[in-house]
Amino acid sequence: MQHNRRDFLHTSAAATSALAASSLLANESTGSALQGKAEHCIMIWLGGGASQADMFDPKHVTEDGLKDPGSAYPAIDTAISGVQVCEHLKHTAPLMDRCVPIRSVNHDVIDEHAAAAYFMHTGRPTSGTIVYPSIGSLVSKMAEPLNELVPQYVLMGNPSPAREPGFLGAQHGYIYLTETKSGPKGLTRPARITDERHQRRLEMLEKMRAKYVDEHAREKLIQDYVAAMDQGFRLSGPEFMNVFELDREPADLREAYGDEFGQRCLLARRLIERGSRFVEVSFNLNFKNGTGWDTHREGHQNQHLLIQSLDQAFATLIQDLEEKRLLDKTLLMISTEFGRPTSFDSLGGRGHQGTAFSVVLAGGGLKTGQAIGTTDELCKQVVDRPVSVPDLFATLLATMGLNPHEELYAGSRPVPATDGGKPIQELFA
Repeated sequence: MQHNRRDFLHTSAAATSALAASSLLANESTGSALQGKAEHCIMIWLGGGASQADMFDPKHVTEDGLKDPGSAYPAIDTAISGVQVCEHLKHTAPLMDRCVPIRSVNHDVIDEHAAAAYFMHTGRPTSGTIVYPSIGSLVSKMAEPLNELVPQYVLMGNPSPAREPGFLGAQHGYIYLTETKSGPKGLTRPARITDERHQRRLEMLEKMRAKYVDEHAREKLIQDYVAAMDQGFRLSGPEFMNVFELDREPADLREAYGDEFGQRCLLARRLIERGSRFVEVSFNLNFKNGTGWDTHREGHQNQHLLIQSLDQAFATLIQDLEEKRLLDKTLLMISTEFGRPTSFDSLGGRGHQGTAFSVVLAGGGLKTGQAIGTTDELCKQVVDRPVSVPDLFATLLATMGLNPHEELYAGSRPVPATDGGKPIQELFA
C-alpha cells in the first residue's frame, strides 16, 4: 500500500503541537523523529478478553478442543508475507497490508476484568491517590479541536470508570451513545419547546449560572462542569445530531458494514469525518455467542460468530476510510483487556492471559504491512519485541502528533501523559 502523508495544519495550534511533539521525540534515545500526522483514532474494544491464538496470532490447531492446547481454527495467509490470521478473518486477511498486528503486548493484570480494562484504557494500574484519565480523554486534552460543534471523545459501549477523564476534568469526558439511530437524549430538545421558549430558558439559566460561578470562582470542579455544559449546548446543533442519519449512506454500504456492531463502526466513520478526535466502539453484543469475548465454557464454541462480525465490519471500515481518503488520517486500533491461553478449561473454554496478547493497529499514516513481536508455540510468552501498555499508548499519541512525555497536572502534581512509554519506532517512516 502506498501511504499519502497529508499536512496536519487544520489550525496553527495543532501544527505547533505536532512540531513540538516531533522535536521532543527526536531527542529520545532512538535519535529519530517520529512524524505522526493522524488526526483521529477509532478504537474497537473487544471487552472480555479476545483470544489472540484464535484470531491474529494463530498456532497449532487443537486436535480435541480440550486436552490439546492450540488455536481453535485453521489459519489463512494474509497480505503480509509470512503472517497468518484465523480462517474467520477472511475479509481482513487481504487488507492486512494496511494493518500492523502487535502480537507481543503484555501486562501482569489478569485477575479481574475491570482492573485490566482500566489498565488498557489509562495505561496505568489503579491508584489510591490519583484517578488517571482514559486514552480518549488524553487525546481530548492534548489535541486541539478540529470542530467545536462535534465532541472530541465519543463512547459507544460500557461507560465504566476506565473511560473517565480522571484528573483532566469533565470537559474531557466522553459523549455516551446508547444507539446508532439517534443522538444523546439530553441533547435533543422536546418538540413542545419552541425556539422562543428555549431562548428564555437559556437567558434565565445564564443569569443564575453567572451568579453561582462568581461565588465559586476559585473552584476548578465548578469551572469544569460549566465548560462541559457549554459544550453540551454546542453539540445540540445539527452538525453533531445529523451524524446519526445513517440512512443517508448508500444502502449497499450500510449492508456491507453488517450488524449492530458494524453500524457502530459506520457511525464512528461519520463522527471522525466531522471532526471527532477519538471514538471508542465497543463490541459488546453478547447475544451472538452467549458470553461475548469472555469465552469461558460454552461461549468459546460460538466464538467464530463474533470473529466473523468483527471481520466484516473492520474490513469494510478500512475500505470505506480508504475510499474517502481518511485512512492515513485515522488510526484504527483493535484492543482488549487481556488475551487467552491456548489451553482449555474443563468445559472447553479458555481462561485469562496477560503475558502475551495481540492488539491490531491500522491506517494512521503508519508503516503498515508488518507484524510486531512474536510469541512461543503456545502463545503464552513473548519471544521477541515485547510491547508494554505504556509503549502502546505512546505509539498512539505519537501517531497523532502528540507528545507522549508531555506533563499534565493533577492539581499541582505533574503527571506524564504516559507511564514512561516509548513509541514503536518501526511503525514510523
